[in-house]
Amino acid sequence: MTIRLSDEDLAMIYDHGRDAYPEECCGVMIGRVESGSGEVVISEVQSAENEREDSRRHHRFLISPQALLEAQRSARERGLDVLGYYHSHPDHPARPSEFDREHAWPGTSYLIISVEEGSVVDATSWRLADDRSRFDQEELIGTDGEKIAV
Repeated sequence: MTIRLSDEDLAMIYDHGRDAYPEECCGVMIGRVESGSGEVVISEVQSAENEREDSRRHHRFLISPQALLEAQRSARERGLDVLGYYHSHPDHPARPSEFDREHAWPGTSYLIISVEEGSVVDATSWRLADDRSRFDQEELIGTDGEKIAV
């Protein structure tokens, strides 16, 4: 599985992660799944406020139900879907945690950036298996078709 997003959207996610450091940032990824290839194509990224009151420095984030509904409504009005979410891992690898697995939804992309000492050092994307037992890594590619590297 691949997930494609523009350099501009990726830069926005990176900026959000740096600005939020040492706390987690989070946001919504909107787009469509290409018929035939199944490729996830992100056409818009919306930053969200991390509404979590506790543990924002320890791999915890919460997007409010109101913000999620607004993102879904906005996407639907334009014939798009909410395809995934992004968040940062301050001073930890860009790999899903057990907490991430317990709170994720199958069929959804989860882009994670690692922000170490205020600098983005890695970006990965993951999709929860249908049986919820594990995450499978998605290939991150830019709009030019090249693999994204930090």
